[in-house]
Amino acid sequence: MSSRSYAVISRRQIAENYRAIRRAAGPGVEVAGVVKADAYGHGAVEVSRVLAAEGAGWLAVATVEEGVELRQAGIGGRILVMGGFLPFEREAAIEYDLTPALPALDDIAELERMARACGRRLPYHLKIDSGMGRMGTRAGAEEIAAAVAAAPHAELEGLMSHLASAGDFTTSQTLEQKARFEDVRSRLAARGIAPRWIHLAATSAVGYPRGGGNGNLVRAGLALYGYLSTPAGEAPPRAFEVRPALTWKARIVTVKDVPAGAPLGYGATFRTDRPMRIAVVAAGYADGIFRCLSNRGCVIAAGKPAPILGSVCMDVIIVDVSHAPALQPGDEVTLLGGEGEAAIDAARIAELAGTIPYDVLCRIGRRVRRVYE
Repeated sequence: MSSRSYAVISRRQIAENYRAIRRAAGPGVEVAGVVKADAYGHGAVEVSRVLAAEGAGWLAVATVEEGVELRQAGIGGRILVMGGFLPFEREAAIEYDLTPALPALDDIAELERMARACGRRLPYHLKIDSGMGRMGTRAGAEEIAAAVAAAPHAELEGLMSHLASAGDFTTSQTLEQKARFEDVRSRLAARGIAPRWIHLAATSAVGYPRGGGNGNLVRAGLALYGYLSTPAGEAPPRAFEVRPALTWKARIVTVKDVPAGAPLGYGATFRTDRPMRIAVVAAGYADGIFRCLSNRGCVIAAGKPAPILGSVCMDVIIVDVSHAPALQPGDEVTLLGGEGEAAIDAARIAELAGTIPYDVLCRIGRRVRRVYE
């Protein structure tokens, strides 16, 4: 069945983006594909299959539930759960062979109890709060070493942190975080604790390198899907280039001519200043079009920008198609992507909406059908 609104995701482009990141990360560095939040709206199962075919040894999700979904779809390889280790998730994490990123030393003791109960060693990564102040332990190396030693059935396989300002070159926070993390890592090494995997870097730290010390595993998220956040300050040249993998389209429901002075949409926030031909398009804020784009955003219709007129509704928007009188119900417009000589990407939409590209991609709703090519 044809869809009122659908997103086309290019498997080839995701694979090419992954290869570009892997080249930039360098030899001996593993690239973990971050597929949390349904792969930033691209479909976690399909994206994971692409990454597995490219040789990715690690995938990263936010929750145990996301990891279970991948396992039930037949996804193998290692899956790191980065969003905490809640009590009701723990049994499933073991059953589905998921690796938790533990944010607190108390979690190590709990994993030890579970490892003893199931009769096998359970690997984990320990997250260090190096200065972001979100998740991770702030304990010193001596305290961490004691917790690790007290849990011989839980295997400290990885040591990780997260950089809060990797793309911001107006602050020294990244270098300070790396120094704090390296201090903990080296003090643990002096006590004979040397985890197999060391990782701090996400997309921005690879795309805009600074100060080295990213470890032997990097977590690639936004760049997989074709975007690098705009850096702040005097940034070095990008280490790699990527292209968006998703194009979002919607169909025209109806087309009509309206006179000058006609009110359009809820609250009559727009009145035509001339006779117009308008199209009602089958996508609204329930599908992921930001309501703040009312009277501000645009789509692409017949290869040219078509402004959004009036308020974005739950299920539809109104756009000006005066330049394209041949458009009819059932014809498509482009909400995100390129058409003819016009293009609009998630970065541009984010700029208009006062948000970030992550938000734009993750907002694309469930009823927008995903189509893979």
